[in-house]
Amino acid sequence: MEASGTISVVLADDDAAFLSSLRVLIDDEEGLSVAATATDGVEAIEFVEELHPDALVIDLHMPRLDGVSAIARLRADHPRLCVIALTGDESREIHNRVAEAGGNAVLLKSEVAAGLAAQLRAAIPLLEPDP
Repeated sequence: MEASGTISVVLADDDAAFLSSLRVLIDDEEGLSVAATATDGVEAIEFVEELHPDALVIDLHMPRLDGVSAIARLRADHPRLCVIALTGDESREIHNRVAEAGGNAVLLKSEVAAGLAAQLRAAIPLLEPDP
């Protein structure tokens, strides 16, 4: 978490309009700030490595590298990163794959407006190092 107490977030989605609306949603929330936006899993990994954000919000179906694969790659090197997966897919199988890869939560895209900020705020304190 930044010294200001702001939770920095990298957003990743290949739908430009949805990504733009996510950015507005996060930036309009007090205590949350978008550090970067990515359009595929490879870019998401690069931004996390470069910027060391508190959280990653990532779409599961993207070009170059899907969200589940990106989560699995990041989890080993960034155990305290809050990772929230977004999808329009209600399949329990893909939600289970996110959990197996190390994701903290899965939100349906239809639930994002109501639940994303709350999910981020709930998960971040759990990831803070012990005193």
